Amino acid sequence: MHIQFAELPVADQDRAKDFYCQRLGCDVVADQPMGSDGWRWVELRLPGVQTNFHFTRRADDTPSETPCLVLVCDDIEAKVTELRTRGVAFLGEVAPAPYDPKLLVVEFHDSEGNLIVVSSK
Repeated sequence: MHIQFAELPVADQDRAKDFYCQRLGCDVVADQPMGSDGWRWVELRLPGVQTNFHFTRRADDTPSETPCLVLVCDDIEAKVTELRTRGVAFLGEVAPAPYDPKLLVVEFHDSEGNLIVVSSK
């Protein structure tokens, strides 16, 4: 058993798709019309990961106060450097996680205001 997708609330599917593909290196799994209002079924995947991201319609423009995603990597410093060169603006510097000082974390908002955490293993 595995998780097929996790939902991410977005207001603008094209803007979110560009952000996740260009900034985070996601691949498009699906981008198909869904309904008569122009909304599409969009699923993206990070390379080497089994769970996809699926865009759902955001209720309003309020940024998330809690993380929508936690991305875990082997070398957080190298990943942060890579993501900065791709235009990701972090909210601070890599620091010990308040919930587990053995882990290092840093946060950023995606194009839709979702709070994303990058964490060490």
